Amino acid sequence: MILCLETATSFCSVALCDRKGIVALKESGEGRSHASEITVFVDRILKDSVIKAYQLEAVAVSKGPGSYTGLRIGVSAGKGIAYAVSIPLISIDTTLSMYLGFSETAREKYGITQTDLFCPALDARRMEIYYSVFDASGRIVKPVRAEIIDSNFLSDLPPSSRIFIFGDGSAKCSGVVRRDNIYVENDFRISAAFMRTAAYEAFDNKRFEDVAYFEPFYLKDFLTSKPVKNILGK
Repeated sequence: MILCLETATSFCSVALCDRKGIVALKESGEGRSHASEITVFVDRILKDSVIKAYQLEAVAVSKGPGSYTGLRIGVSAGKGIAYAVSIPLISIDTTLSMYLGFSETAREKYGITQTDLFCPALDARRMEIYYSVFDASGRIVKPVRAEIIDSNFLSDLPPSSRIFIFGDGSAKCSGVVRRDNIYVENDFRISAAFMRTAAYEAFDNKRFEDVAYFEPFYLKDFLTSKPVKNILGK
């Protein structure tokens, strides 16, 4: 079994999975509570499933992009488990996990064709998002990047293709992007359950991270605001 940790957004999610599916899942969308929730979720899942951490095949973490604080908390928890019980650490691109989760539902809802494109979007600052684009087969059309949304967003992609934009950054595209065949799905919610397929693919190919040195893929440097009182010299 592989334990999957998803903390790239305000949604905290932990899943225990095997090759057949999801064994157990704990999630919360309260936000800003990852540090207190993730260890509780892990403990509950392992106890409820009657499994010890050392019996896991690996622990998988969402590596980003996404929330700086959320990623740091999730990766730290994953590294701690992997180190403590000597199991492999796997990292999964957050946008890939999102694509895997959304595409399954989209096939039933929209009847996906080979020309359709998928754009998992994560909220960044102001009108900026982190995103990538996949085709219907899961191949990368555009690798992960940060971009400010304007009317020309995704205008370089084939106009005949339907493009599905989903994730907590998708709302920024509504009413802004001016091209046909755009479908904005604001209700999509990221989950650790979506990491299962990619986690086992990485496990089978022994794509493991160095527990001592692995860091999340932040994409951009973390910026902090300087307190006003310091700016004023008070």
